[in-house]
Amino acid sequence: MIRMDKWIDTFQKNRTSQFIVLGLFILVSSASVYFLERSVTAFLLLLGSLLLLHYTHLTNRTKWIVGLLLLVVIIPLATSGGTSQQDYMEVAVQTGIYVAMALGLNIVVGFAGLLDLGFVAFFAIGAYTYGIFASPQATQLFHSDFFPLAGTWFWPFILIGGFMAAIFGILLGIPVLRVKGDYLAIVTLGFGEIIRIVFNNMDKPVNITNGAQGLSQIQQPEIFGFTFSLASQFYYIVIVILLVIIIGVQRLEHSKLGRSWKAIREDEIAAQSMGIPLVKTKLWAFALGASFSGMMGVVFSAKNMFVDPSSFTLIESITILVMVILGGMGSIPGVILGAAVISVLNLQILTEVTNFLTQNISIPDTLSPTKMQRLIFGVILVLIAVYRPKGLITAKAKQYDPAKLAEQPISDK
Repeated sequence: MIRMDKWIDTFQKNRTSQFIVLGLFILVSSASVYFLERSVTAFLLLLGSLLLLHYTHLTNRTKWIVGLLLLVVIIPLATSGGTSQQDYMEVAVQTGIYVAMALGLNIVVGFAGLLDLGFVAFFAIGAYTYGIFASPQATQLFHSDFFPLAGTWFWPFILIGGFMAAIFGILLGIPVLRVKGDYLAIVTLGFGEIIRIVFNNMDKPVNITNGAQGLSQIQQPEIFGFTFSLASQFYYIVIVILLVIIIGVQRLEHSKLGRSWKAIREDEIAAQSMGIPLVKTKLWAFALGASFSGMMGVVFSAKNMFVDPSSFTLIESITILVMVILGGMGSIPGVILGAAVISVLNLQILTEVTNFLTQNISIPDTLSPTKMQRLIFGVILVLIAVYRPKGLITAKAKQYDPAKLAEQPISDK
């Protein structure tokens, strides 16, 4: 037993051994995905290599290089071996969209401590911002041959969608800053429902959103004459946006603004007494968090070529909040893991398991696993919350070296 402990301790300190084991794990899992036809287990193991990479003691630079190779090269190549590539990529794209939204909500809830139950509204704003101008609805609305906009306009609309969502985030933040706690949750919940209902009824007297029928034939992204139409192509768009968001959130977390958010989360009165402007700081949280969701809303509408109000219900906001809480509020790796776990559970694992049980086990129709899918999902969430009450990956404060801090000159400002 002592020898085993020594071996484990030695392995944890030996970066070369960790790199070799990680490489073998990636090789075996990627080969399994490539040669096996639609193997959920193999695909999950391949995605799990990212989690394994997080827990290694490799340098941050090495982790980033290996992570980028996994996301940009290995995963697309591994899933290209059979007819199930688009199914795998569909799951990866949806997961990436949810991860980006969860990171945005983590700024509001995890960093600033502001409970938001209407976060999906910003996702809807981004989706409709692009959908209105890039669908035939724009021709009826503006009576101009310039519309609908071509797919090349998708790229600037990623920023425009994020900007529009940020504006509405500020508009939401201004009145809600007077309330906190449970009342804040109720107000944001109401805001999310108002946005959905407004989009549902903006078909008269002037038809802007086409009401409950939604917007169809939305233009897909184009660049240099190439049209992005498959999930495997949208995967790269999502990965690029997601990497920018992750880097941005990491920078924000350890910036002056990020520290101000955390101070407000811990104690508003103490933060205000230290000179932190509460209104300005909270509005930045709402605006930046909303912008990430708005950008992914543009991707969502372009990918599906259709958007309607039924995609932006309260359950979506709650699902994103669950991702943040179960992953670990304030923890960037935790939120990414939480969003990935819940997305894959909903999109693939539970569906595959219930289909397998239905086909291979004789069960009364009233107890069909297909009908119990949400129940199983709820039980899994309860178990995670019970055994990991602080999240899958708990947020950790940044460690500073006291010796280096003592060497730094003290500013007079």
